[in-house]
Amino acid sequence: MRTLIANAAIATVTGEEYASGHVVVENDRIAEVGEGVYTGEFDERVEAEGCLVTPGLINTHHHLYQWATRGMAADHTLFEWLVALYPVWGRLDDEITHAAGTAGMARLALTGCTTVADHHYVFPRDGGDQVAALAAARQRIGVRLHVVRGSMDRGESDGGLPPDNLVESTEDALTGTEAAIGRFHDDSPGAHLQIAVGPCSPFSVTERLMSGAAELARRKGVRLHTHLAETLDEEQQCLAEVGCTPAEYADKLGWLAGDVWLAHTVHLAPEAIRRFGATGTGSAHCPTSNGRLGSGIAPVRDLLDAGVAVGLGVDGAASSESGGLAEELHQALLQARQRSGPRGLTTREALWMGTMGGARCLGRADDLGSLEPGKLADLAVWDLTGLNHAGITDPVAALVLGTTPPLRRLFVGGKAVVEDGALREADESAIARELASASARLREGR
Repeated sequence: MRTLIANAAIATVTGEEYASGHVVVENDRIAEVGEGVYTGEFDERVEAEGCLVTPGLINTHHHLYQWATRGMAADHTLFEWLVALYPVWGRLDDEITHAAGTAGMARLALTGCTTVADHHYVFPRDGGDQVAALAAARQRIGVRLHVVRGSMDRGESDGGLPPDNLVESTEDALTGTEAAIGRFHDDSPGAHLQIAVGPCSPFSVTERLMSGAAELARRKGVRLHTHLAETLDEEQQCLAEVGCTPAEYADKLGWLAGDVWLAHTVHLAPEAIRRFGATGTGSAHCPTSNGRLGSGIAPVRDLLDAGVAVGLGVDGAASSESGGLAEELHQALLQARQRSGPRGLTTREALWMGTMGGARCLGRADDLGSLEPGKLADLAVWDLTGLNHAGITDPVAALVLGTTPPLRRLFVGGKAVVEDGALREADESAIARELASASARLREGR
């Protein structure tokens, strides 16, 4: 099966840009990218005049289950927000997680996302099979999913934030994570489902779990992820308890390395930024969530200058209610310039973060993140023909600085997931009804 995308502006991200060119997809791979008219054979043609083709966007940090608790604790700090929401999340079951995960991935697909990293760390004792619920939701939407099997083993009685009924024992957390790897992880280049190891955060897990998780991930050959340096409260707690900053603590435990990407990284000293670059540690930048919770602005310019792979993350929809990924390109650029001045981030760098930066964070730069022959055919065809983008002659600027454009197509492995602004196979109205019902049941404790 050969699909031709014709007459489009093309941003390959790592190579040339074309004002009017073509992309040819053969089965699940990109066969050709070039300028001008394609004269070869094809089975299907997508007319894309007035459109911009980019790689599919990659979401490096999310909590899909939080789609069921959007809008709650709207004026809280991070720690206040967590304390308010943990008791609600304690009532989570696999049916609610499935509904929330389906809704979250649907919204991501409609905003150009083809790969989702979901950090799922809530496993109530009677919550059913949480990872299977997310895997089934992925199948309904058709995107790629990296489930970061999270864990917490430090409850309130041990000085942590989560209620004791929401934490696992260290042994259960590690056993459950290893079981998820064995059951779901696909290490093939074209994988649609992978598992990573992700203790929740330094203030909700023990040092034993942090160290054990790192050993497990490296023994199984999968990646590591956690929250780090998100707020000043976290830094003050870390200094008081272990006598060092969160970044120093992570380094001490072997968590600054080329198989690790860390969420937020807002409060980093210059030396920590240099260590990120030297060790190949990635960063998942979540600008909207950080703004919503007032956590601060991550030092994106400094991280990029240090050679750090910086990707973008929507973060849990309870702290980023819109849940769309394309708008994070816009927010990342604005926040970087607020922190570092008008040259804090360019439009092309914002697009790189949303594509190639994310692919590097997830260890998939060989197959995702840019438009190159041989790579997986994950690509977005953005329609810039409407009022919202009329007159913007630079299509990348239109995408990054303007409102999120509708999608003419979104392909995952050469298969259309979104067509003409709508989900190709899933029913958006049915998904919304399922989510509303699940959210009501969760909030009301039914």
